This record gives sequence, structure tokens and C-alpha cells, in this order.
Amino acid sequence: MSTAPLRAAMVPVMRQMRAYFAPVNRVTETPTIFDPGLCGVFALNSPPAPWLDLGWVENFERWYDTATGVVRSGAKTLPAAQFRGPQEARVGFDFRQWGKLQMALAGGSENMNVLAPAAGSATPAPSGGAPAPGVAVLAGSTASQLVFGTGVGSAFSAGCLIAVDVDYQQQIGYVGSGIAAACVGSAAAVNQDANYVRRVTFNVGRVAEVTATSVVLAQPLLGGVPAAGASAQVVIAFVDREGGSFFQEWSALFVAEQESGGRVCFYYPRLSPNPGGAGNSAGKFLREDLATIEKPLSAVSLRASFLALPFIDTNDGQAVLCYRSYFPAGMAAAY
Repeated sequence: MSTAPLRAAMVPVMRQMRAYFAPVNRVTETPTIFDPGLCGVFALNSPPAPWLDLGWVENFERWYDTATGVVRSGAKTLPAAQFRGPQEARVGFDFRQWGKLQMALAGGSENMNVLAPAAGSATPAPSGGAPAPGVAVLAGSTASQLVFGTGVGSAFSAGCLIAVDVDYQQQIGYVGSGIAAACVGSAAAVNQDANYVRRVTFNVGRVAEVTATSVVLAQPLLGGVPAAGASAQVVIAFVDREGGSFFQEWSALFVAEQESGGRVCFYYPRLSPNPGGAGNSAGKFLREDLATIEKPLSAVSLRASFLALPFIDTNDGQAVLCYRSYFPAGMAAAY
């Protein structure tokens, strides 16, 4: 009979992979930090702000493409030391849920809000033509309740989507409250469109209730309390495009929900959507996939691929692409 000690609970068994994203400050290139020491306060079903729960993902894959070189010396050129070449790491998976943020991450460039058209609009455009005028957001508004004054019911109704942000005033650079949604190179490039910021903003919400003077949102706006001078417009749909010069950047956390054993987390401080960066054996990149439910019904999933950008660890100054954390189960062996 073996007398070796039991090595229980050392195999992480997962049910599914959960994806959480948070914005990177594009001006300072500061990511949202995930501190594994504070994992106990990171509730998977209600993550702390500004982390956003984007649901469970499938076909999760990670690639580490950093080459390792060898320094050789002596008459027989024996290996004397190693060094790392250009760093590169990628991650890819399928979103099973569709939403504004999921589409933006899978698309990679600007994600457009299709604003409700103006009455009798004769200027159709693939990303939305001339929209109905915005409604000014008044003081006293919060991220969850927007004050408009009397007569709000004529502009908005329960169940509609709205985009809330400031007018475009010919500013150059990143635009979008709270999260950089696009980068404007020149006012002429966006036709000096006063509605452009609301066309691209991530500050989008679903109206749950209309009161006499305000609307209550089903979820808080991602950008927080609307900025002074903000307006709201009805959103009909979301649209992304193949192409575009804007590259998004996000912090990401992927959690293997443990069924037994410990929890495994993959934290990327800076991820940039990179569609087409990792294709199949034929060099093709799948943008959508069909998961059969029961013929003829299939669920449409979004394929997302990302390039990891470097982060300088404050503890030792090392350039890091990803952190892999393992939280052992109770009473599991340390090794």
C-alpha cells in the first residue's frame, strides 16, 4: 500500500471562461490595474468599477511568440547565455453575447452608433445619415438618471437606446466621455459634424423608465455623470466597419471559473484589438462563427483577436505582456 501523501485539489477544473474589460487612459497610457492580492473583492457577478463583465467566452486561446536567442562562445560555440528577442503575445476567443462593447472589441476600430434619422432625411450613409436633433441633458443628471425637463416622453420611450455625450466642437485627438471611442485627425475628416462624438461614444444606455422630466437607465453610463453641455439621441443599431485607422486599447482579465481546484486568472494590462492577427492554418481569420443549437437554429458568435502591448511592472521595472495568477484551493499542496 502506498504511503505517499494525497495531492488533492491541485488540478483546476473550469466550467467556463469569463471576460472582463476596463478602459486604458489613452492620453497617459495608464491601464486599469488588477491586483491579485485583492482578488477576494473582485466579485465575478458584480466586478468593481471600472471593470465590465462581458460574459463568458469560448475557444479561448493564448499565444506567446517571443523568440529566445542564445549567446554562444568558445571554440565549440557552446551556449553561454540566453536572451529574449522582440516580445509578442496574442489572445483570441469567441464572444457568445453581442453588445456595443463586444462588437467594438471584435471589430477593432471605431464602433458607430446609428442615430435615429431626422424626419425626411435625404442623406443616407452606411454608418447612419443625418440624425434627429439631440436633446440637452440638464443639471442634476446622474449616470443612471438623465434629466431633460418636461416633454421628455415625446423624444424617448421605455426600451429605446440612447447615446449621451457632448457636441463635436472641432477638437482634435481622442473623443468620447470616459472611454476613448475614436481619434480625430482633422475637423474636415468628420465633416465638422456636431453629432460625431455621439456617433462613436461608448456612453450608451437602455431606457428603463420615462418620468415626467427624466429617463431612468437600465445600466449606468460607462462614462459616468454626463459632461456639461451633453445631449442625448436615440440609437437604432450599432455598426462596425472593415478598416479604419483607429486602434482601441483596453485592460482585460480572463477568469477560469473553478468547478473544483483553484482559480486561474489571465490579466493583460494593455490589449489592442487586432482582427486578422492570428488566422487558421489557411491564413484566414474568422470574423463570425455559427454554433448549432438545433438545426436549423444556430447562435452567431463574434471572433475577437488581440495583440498584447507592454506594461512596465512598478515592482521591478520589467516589461510585461501578461500576468497569469493561480489561486490554490483550500488545503491544496503548494507544489
